[in-house]
Amino acid sequence: MLVSLLRRFGVKLSLNDPRWGHKPDADNKKQEGRRPGGEGPPDLDQMWRDFNARLNRLFGKNNNNGGDNNNGYRPDMKGASVTASVIGVIVVFIWLASGAFIVQEGQVGIVTTFGKLSHRTGPGFNWRWPAPFQAHQAVDVSRVRTAEVGYRGSLRSKNPKEALMLTDDENIIDIQFAVQYTLKDPVAWIYNNRDHEDDTVRQIAESAIREVVGKSKMDFVLYEGREQIALDTTRLMQQIADRYALGVQVTNVTMQSVQPPEQVQSAFDDAVKASQDRARAKSEGEAYANDIIPRSRGAAIRLTQDAEAYRSQVVESATGNASRFSQVVAEYQKAPAVTRDRMYLETMQQIFSSASKVMVDAKAGNNMLYLPLDKLIAQTAANDAAIGSKSGPVQMPAPAVSVPTPQDIMTTETARQRDSRATGRERESR
Repeated sequence: MLVSLLRRFGVKLSLNDPRWGHKPDADNKKQEGRRPGGEGPPDLDQMWRDFNARLNRLFGKNNNNGGDNNNGYRPDMKGASVTASVIGVIVVFIWLASGAFIVQEGQVGIVTTFGKLSHRTGPGFNWRWPAPFQAHQAVDVSRVRTAEVGYRGSLRSKNPKEALMLTDDENIIDIQFAVQYTLKDPVAWIYNNRDHEDDTVRQIAESAIREVVGKSKMDFVLYEGREQIALDTTRLMQQIADRYALGVQVTNVTMQSVQPPEQVQSAFDDAVKASQDRARAKSEGEAYANDIIPRSRGAAIRLTQDAEAYRSQVVESATGNASRFSQVVAEYQKAPAVTRDRMYLETMQQIFSSASKVMVDAKAGNNMLYLPLDKLIAQTAANDAAIGSKSGPVQMPAPAVSVPTPQDIMTTETARQRDSRATGRERESR
């Protein structure tokens, strides 16, 4: 600082200066600043006088009142005090300016007075008392920090000391995970944490997950319980961090790799394949059951409904027939012959309406009565159907025609005569 001030007021301190180390001679007006003997260190007294003289000229005071042995300048104690005051003011200004600092966005400034917490500052321009009275430290509270447990940087860079853990069923498991956290209390992070890096959080994470894994079975940790292990570890880490007053907020625990040790990896792969086959077979069985059971239930319901419908039909038909029979009995008691004739006619009508008929004159003695007319008609229908199948659509064969024989006709007439006699006797008895 003194050198810069000397250069500002024109005092040359270059070693190439021809006056360096020479004292001026008043008689022959030799070069200034050279000591007797020709060479040597610079004359500090002469340099100080030159510096004071230049300051006096700068402030409008010229002490060049006559020639003397000091190259026309006389030392002025008042000028020297003014110079010292100016230098002191500059030094004090620089010292006060050194207390200014800037806090970036997302950071918090912690100001201490003689090592003790004084106050916090927000983002922007701030000022504190310079050293040695106060000091400051900027803490980033917005950045998400990450602590890796079981590996460093890449999953291939394993740390077996951290990754290998013991489960509840006394099996060894290899776990690699990452912890993400932020700072919620920068003062506690600075004063309660000896190491401001990730070592403390990493140790807390390792302790928490060892406790959680130590209470769980190996299959649970390997397969279905990964998310639950991560949640339990997050909760336990936060409890430990709050107990230690570290000022951190654990946001997430990500399970990067959960697997058995490399020495038994092949055996566990076979077990996993068998488990997958079992799950696939179970899924196929459930799919078949879901397909066949509803179908069987539907068929059973349909059969039950058909049986109920048939039962209703039979019951209703029987009930109707019984009612009809009761009505017929009542009418028969009133007029037996008429009712019997009507029943006969209705029965014959029902029979002949559902059968093919051939009218034959039974009184005429025709030998054609003995011809198998029904066979001839059936053969003709079959021939027509065969011809139609070759030339066009298939035609259904005509129904067989049954021709009553003379014996049948005689039997029918005998029965009618017998009924007529019975009717006559009944009328006579009445």
